[in-house]
Amino acid sequence: MKDNCKNKKNFLIFFTTGIILAVLYCLFVIPATNKPDAHKVQPDFSPEHLTPVLSWILPAMLIIAVCMILSKGAGRRAGKMMAFGKSSAKVYVKAQTGKTFGDVAGQDEAKEALEEIVDFLHDPEKYAVIGASLPKGALLVGPPGTGKTLLAQAVAGEADVPFFSISGSEFVEMFVGVGAAKVRDLFRQASEKAPCIVFIDEIDAIGKKREGHTGSSDEREQTLNQLLTEMDGFDGKKGVVILAATNRPESLDPALLRPGRFDRRIPAELPDMAGRKAILAVHAKKVKTEPDIDFDAVARATAGASGAELANIVNEAALRAVRSGRNTVTQADLEESVEVVIAGYQRKNAVISPTERKIIACHEIGHALVAAIQKDSAPVHKITIIPRTSGALGYTMQIDEGEKFLMTKEEALARITVLTGGRAAEELVFGTCTSGASNDIEKATQIARAMVTRFGMSEKFGMTALEITNDRYLGGNSSLICSPDTAYEIDIETRNIINQCYENAADILRQNMDKLRRLTDYLLEKETLSGIEFMSIIAEK
Repeated sequence: MKDNCKNKKNFLIFFTTGIILAVLYCLFVIPATNKPDAHKVQPDFSPEHLTPVLSWILPAMLIIAVCMILSKGAGRRAGKMMAFGKSSAKVYVKAQTGKTFGDVAGQDEAKEALEEIVDFLHDPEKYAVIGASLPKGALLVGPPGTGKTLLAQAVAGEADVPFFSISGSEFVEMFVGVGAAKVRDLFRQASEKAPCIVFIDEIDAIGKKREGHTGSSDEREQTLNQLLTEMDGFDGKKGVVILAATNRPESLDPALLRPGRFDRRIPAELPDMAGRKAILAVHAKKVKTEPDIDFDAVARATAGASGAELANIVNEAALRAVRSGRNTVTQADLEESVEVVIAGYQRKNAVISPTERKIIACHEIGHALVAAIQKDSAPVHKITIIPRTSGALGYTMQIDEGEKFLMTKEEALARITVLTGGRAAEELVFGTCTSGASNDIEKATQIARAMVTRFGMSEKFGMTALEITNDRYLGGNSSLICSPDTAYEIDIETRNIINQCYENAADILRQNMDKLRRLTDYLLEKETLSGIEFMSIIAEK
C-alpha cells in the first residue's frame, strides 16, 4: 500500500514539473528565438503559442510515465517469481498458539502419546545420555473435527518452542520444482530455529502413493521425494519434530510411513461418552451457563459427534439464549441445539395441510411404537412433527442408555425394523405410501447390506468379506470385491432382510392399532412428545 502511494506521488510530481517547464518554454524561449521584424507589428503572446509545444511534450511525458509504472510492476512480478521457492509456513514463536493440553479434551490417548515429544523438547539431554533419539515424525489420523490441528498446537504450547504451520496444498505449484524448493526452505528454517515443531496439515495433498507413470503428477512426486529426503537428512537429536495430520492415511505413500520418517501413528478418533462430556465442559467455560446443566444427558444424545460439532452445539445454545433475551445458557438451550445440529432449525411457519400432518404424525408414531414394543431397541427420547430446515417433516429420536461399541445381529435387525415402521404405519392406516420414508429406506438398506457384505451376519454368505471400505474417516465409501453373480445374490439377500423386518414391524402395529391411532391424535395435538409422555400413554390400559 505504501509503495502504491509513493508511485502515485512520484508520477504527479513528474507530470506537474513537465507542465510547468512546457509553459515556461512557451513564455520565454519561443519569443526570444523569434527575431523581430521592424516592418511588422509584433503581436502580444497568445495561448496559441502553446499548441505546437504541448502537442509533442504532453504525449512524450505520458509515454515516459507509463513506461515507469510498467517497469516497476515488472520488478514486483520478478520479485514474486524469485520468491516462488520460499516456504509460506506460518511461524508461531514461543507458544504464540496459546494452546495447551488443557484446551484439548476427549483425546486422552493421543495426548499421552504426544507427552513424550514434549518431554524430549523440554529436556533432550535426558534422552541423549542413553543414546535415544526422538521419533522424527508423528502422524495424526482421524475423522474431520476431532482436534488434530489443536493437538499439534497444544504440543508446541506445552513445549514452548517455535511452531511452523503449513498446509500440504501450499507446496503444490504450477511450475515443476517449486514445491521441492519450498520443502528445502521450510526445513532450513526449522533447522535454524531448532528445537521446534513443523506441522503439515492435510499431508495427503503431497504424500499420496506414487504411481508407475509420469505425467501431470511430476511436480507432486518431486515434492514428495524432497520431503522424504529432508526427513532422512536431519538429525533427530536436534529436536526438530515433524507432525502431520490427514483424514486419509490409507492413501499415503508407504515410504512416508516407514520407521525413520513418520515413526508414530497417533489416532484422534471420535470421542466416547466421557470424552464428549469433557469437551462440552471445556467449551461451556467460554459461555455463561446456569449451574444445573447436565452435560451427561447432552453427551448421551450426541453419540458419534466430533469435537468440532460439540463446540458448535455449545455455541448454538449460546445464540439461542441471546435470541430468547437471556444472559445464561440453560439445559433446554443445549438440548435444542443438539437437534439444530442434527436436523436443522425449526420451520415454524411451514404450511402443511391437515391430511399431510396426520400422515406425518402416523409415520413417526409408527417408528416410536415399533421401537418401544420390540426388544433390542434404544429407548425413545422424543417425537416431533415440527418441520426442520434439513427437509425433515418430523423425526423420532432414540438415545441408548449407555455407550455402544458393538452391534449385535439382533440390534441390527431391530434398527431396520424401526426404520420400516413408519412406512408400515402409513400403509396400515391410510392404505398408501408416501415419499416421507425415503431417508428411512436409505438407512435400512445400508444396514442390511453391511450385514451381508461386511458384518458376516448373513446365513447365505456367512463370514465372507464381500466388500472393502475406503476412506474410513471420510464417510466410508465401499466397493464390492466379488463377482457379478455374487453381487446379484447380495442384492437379493439384502432385499430379503429388509422385507422380513418390514413384516415384523407391520405385525407389531397390527396388534397395537388402537395405540397407534390414539398416539397419532395426541401427537397431532401436542406436535412434540417426550419419551416419558410417550411411554406413559403406552402403559395406559
